[in-house]
Amino acid sequence: MIKTREIKVVIIEDFKLTRVGLRCALNENEDISVVGESEDAINGLKMIEQTQPDVVLMDLGLPGMNGIEAIIKLRETNKITKVIALTSHDREEEVIAVLSAGANAYCLKDIDPTKLADVIRDVANGVCWLDAEIAEKVLRSFPKQEKMFLLNSKSQSENQVPLTEREYEVLKHLVSGKSNTEIAKELIVSVHTAKAHVCSILQKMCVNDRVQAAVKAVREGIV
Repeated sequence: MIKTREIKVVIIEDFKLTRVGLRCALNENEDISVVGESEDAINGLKMIEQTQPDVVLMDLGLPGMNGIEAIIKLRETNKITKVIALTSHDREEEVIAVLSAGANAYCLKDIDPTKLADVIRDVANGVCWLDAEIAEKVLRSFPKQEKMFLLNSKSQSENQVPLTEREYEVLKHLVSGKSNTEIAKELIVSVHTAKAHVCSILQKMCVNDRVQAAVKAVREGIV
């Protein structure tokens, strides 16, 4: 049997009971290992540098340097480690700020432990994840644009490049945090086709990855 790659996780959370609960729940998964914990962002950033985890669970309401500031600080030197923001709030402005800071997922603390483990796996594999209810709430706060949204081309010329109707559908699923496999199932296409659509969307939106595409789509009301 081929052993699944272990996902290393660091927890940054100021409430000890929550830290203990997260650690115990996550360590029940054979493919997830909590390699460090911190009650504040400053020591948490040092721990990330020392342990080089795959994923960080970052509380936003930290004392001193808050979670959003910590994510921004982390991204100055580390573009690889994935960050899942943990919070008790679902404010639209906070979601946008967190994703813009460089987080890969926005997760409410009342999430089921089994679901959280799945989110960690997805995020570790490059998926941008956003709770469906939060995504819907955020999207409702933006004015609707034209259904066939026109985007500036890379050359910044007067030419405009539209998303196709299928790419628009894919983008909506991407904003909801779905993986290429999940998008393929939703649209009844191959994973290869779904991946091709995602690549085309990234190129047309002039962004480097799925997270940037999701942030731009929400911020500019594309979907």
